[in-house]
Amino acid sequence: MYYGVGGSADDDPELEERITVYRPPIVGYASRTGTRRNLGALKGADWRLLVSAKGELRTEGIPYALDNGAWRAYQRGEAFDQRAFAVAVDRRGERADWLVLPDIVMGGMASLDFSLKWLERLRGMPCRMLIAVQNGMQVDDVASLLSPAVGIFIGGSTEWKEQTAHVWGSLARRRHCYLHVGRVNSARRLRICAAAGANSFDGTSLSRYAKTLPRLDRATRQADMFAAVHESLEEAQQATADILIRILTPSGAYPERGRSYFLGATNGTRNLVEDGSRDRRDAALRYRWPAH
Repeated sequence: MYYGVGGSADDDPELEERITVYRPPIVGYASRTGTRRNLGALKGADWRLLVSAKGELRTEGIPYALDNGAWRAYQRGEAFDQRAFAVAVDRRGERADWLVLPDIVMGGMASLDFSLKWLERLRGMPCRMLIAVQNGMQVDDVASLLSPAVGIFIGGSTEWKEQTAHVWGSLARRRHCYLHVGRVNSARRLRICAAAGANSFDGTSLSRYAKTLPRLDRATRQADMFAAVHESLEEAQQATADILIRILTPSGAYPERGRSYFLGATNGTRNLVEDGSRDRRDAALRYRWPAH
């Protein structure tokens, strides 16, 4: 139970969402940087730091969130350092805006299982914890786990992240949870985050080049008239449907309304498959087309 609401309505897709939540401008997090120029630029724009468990655990007096270090390990072909993460949580977890539970990059359900073990281990932590959603995960896999205390970190491949951001945004609104998008280094991707109703994003370009800050900072402060957070649930679902149609059906054939479909990846080809078909096991995301 949260915010005085039992939460049972969140699991009923037939109930229309009527509460519009006001969100402040999306918050940017930059990977930790050691240069005075870049730190000064971040402080001046009220941006924050994403401190990696595998990096230096200094915050430079700037508000911060704690990354688990899985992405860095993945890039270097190394195993995830659980000890380093545990040390980082002990030293910086309590005052972090949020922390990302350990995950397996593009690891699907194995990643979720790994994250849930750490969620249980860290239960009682005073900061918000985020579950990293990855290629192969479905909305139903994580919906019941989410609350104001446990949010979503959109990970996975860049292509998958961009294609599914709206769906995770709709889920975050229904579960009243925090939504963060990882690895956002362009104004175009930032607009995708804003349209999904994300609370925050992170990127590396700000840490390396202070000159990129003004362009991205302007993008965070522009109201997105198409942002899912200002739409009804049905409007957000329809926007997602339109995006999937453009991606998956070049012929323009529209799925039959009122039926459930999955975003599949059979034999490496993205396609829509109807719920109950043999291809369901390969699906990355379930979506029910509006009945109207």
